[in-house]
Amino acid sequence: MSAGLFALFDDVAALVRLTTASLDDVAGAAGRASAKAAGVVVDDAAVTPRYVQGLEPKRELSIIGRIARGSLINKIAIILPLALLLSQFAPWLLTPILMLGGCYLAYEGAEKVWEKITGHEEAAEEREEDAASDPAEREKKVVSSAVRTDFILSAEIMVIALNEVASEGLVSRAIILAVVALAITALVYGVVALIVKMDDVGLALAKRDAGAISTFGRGLVKAMPIVLATLSNVGIVAMLWVGGHILLVGVDELGFHPVYEFVHHLEELVGGGFLGWLVNTLASAIIGAVVGGIILAVAHVIPWPRRKAAHA
Repeated sequence: MSAGLFALFDDVAALVRLTTASLDDVAGAAGRASAKAAGVVVDDAAVTPRYVQGLEPKRELSIIGRIARGSLINKIAIILPLALLLSQFAPWLLTPILMLGGCYLAYEGAEKVWEKITGHEEAAEEREEDAASDPAEREKKVVSSAVRTDFILSAEIMVIALNEVASEGLVSRAIILAVVALAITALVYGVVALIVKMDDVGLALAKRDAGAISTFGRGLVKAMPIVLATLSNVGIVAMLWVGGHILLVGVDELGFHPVYEFVHHLEELVGGGFLGWLVNTLASAIIGAVVGGIILAVAHVIPWPRRKAAHA
């Protein structure tokens, strides 16, 4: 009997060692997948702060929390199971679906650029405020818009992570993607919350006794509106370059190689590294602007018969 008990202990110890090794493998794979998606994580963090600009400061963290919750639901409840199912049964569909999302991002970015160029941005904001004079309704619209944009960025993050761990088993892939989703959501929205509330930190420091800390706090308060305005513009450009990059990679994966090869050749000409990344980003932004501009023209600029009738 004692021999059987010791055998049981050996089996339990072996199972614990196996589980620990599996957890180490999952953690390592999740780390690799997260690192691979780091570029889109930066884009996500750049895009989000623009949605809370102009809202009441006391509501900023609450709204960021709601967007983060929506982002996590996007990743865990929708994108993760869908990506796993498609990767298991119809992997050829992942790229076209992601490209549709890229087109949406390109359109969103092109629309914001068009509003800035034509001076319609303020008018659009006024219409939104009139349509949602109730603060709660306006917050709902802001969160809804941010979560829609986040869905596309989250999809790219999850697909990049999935490609990195494609050789793992189905259960391991699911666990790894769930870890990536939790870690990246916490990172992105933690950074966004820090950026958005940095002016409050500066104000608190500025109220201290005169000295270097107080001076730094006043400088922070003065700098943050400029930083947030810059981030808002960077967020618009990020929509274009992420959307364009999805399309650039997508057409290559679907078998049309000339555009991707041309961009890759330009990257090699400048020696790769940061300059190579810059070339790729610029090319992606141009592609995003062109595709987004075409969709924008089709959706808004071309005078469709129904629109003519509406204005008649």
